[in-house]
Amino acid sequence: MAAPLTRPAKTPQPRAASPSDGPAAPKSPGARRGQRRAVTLFMVPFFALFTAVTVLPMFYAAWMSLFREESSGLGFGGTERVFAGFGNFTEALTNEAFLRSFGHIAFYCVLYIPAMVGGALVLALLVDSAMARARRFFQIAYFLPHAVPGLIASLIWLYLYTPGLSPITDVLDALGANWNFFGQDEAIYSVVNISAWQWTGYNMIIFYAGLQAVPREVLEAATVDGSGALRTALQVKVPMIRPTVVLTLLFTCVGAIQLFDAPKLVQLRANTMGEDWSPTMFIYTAAFKGHDYGLAAASSLLLALVAGLLSFVVTKLGNRWKAS
Repeated sequence: MAAPLTRPAKTPQPRAASPSDGPAAPKSPGARRGQRRAVTLFMVPFFALFTAVTVLPMFYAAWMSLFREESSGLGFGGTERVFAGFGNFTEALTNEAFLRSFGHIAFYCVLYIPAMVGGALVLALLVDSAMARARRFFQIAYFLPHAVPGLIASLIWLYLYTPGLSPITDVLDALGANWNFFGQDEAIYSVVNISAWQWTGYNMIIFYAGLQAVPREVLEAATVDGSGALRTALQVKVPMIRPTVVLTLLFTCVGAIQLFDAPKLVQLRANTMGEDWSPTMFIYTAAFKGHDYGLAAASSLLLALVAGLLSFVVTKLGNRWKAS
């Protein structure tokens, strides 16, 4: 009688690990040390440059702010550095020109920030709209002014503001409009125009990138609910990019308080502005024309303090707006 047929035994196959099998085995101490060394290696260049160009100059400015140079006799015996303590800070805080420069910047921010941020947001919404065409072209066209260095941009606009040379002034004269770009009251508008021309396109790109992250299904739901293009832009798109708007406002405020290039060049023709129109211009004049490096260092530290406080206030207000 033949023996019954038997099936060959199956060889067990290795089972793939699943997430439910538990956490992976911990890495060895050598692997963790290697990761820490790699992270440290990549971070060292940043901290080295940050220390060299930011931390050390701040400490040096703090040290310089505690001294002043005094001349002996009638000024023929040279100068000597004497310890002044907080005297330079007191002099800066009681200097009318230094305090007045912050007032100029405050008025500049009232004009510049709504015009630049509002203009950038409007342009971003227009480029992001469903009816927009040639988006790449307009993105590049709006960004091109920012590609021009600030000093060159100021020189270009200085030429465009000059009567007899500028086609803009010729057109205004032909229309009967009497506008002096370097007048006592008009010069600040010239500075605002230069800054807005340079930075509107840059911030438009930032807002447009934020709008691209808005979920398309949210916009489609708004359209289905009967929301028009304007209502969708104001009540859906803008609220969803609040963090981007707050960050832009923060950078704009910090940059505005350090304004230097545009007013410095406009001041060459607008003599009524003065060489200490902005805080940075006051610091420049005190250091390189008045050779009062102690006062310039103290003013720089006070400016940094104001910038830090302004950043804190803008961040707090922005967080409240985002949470509302």
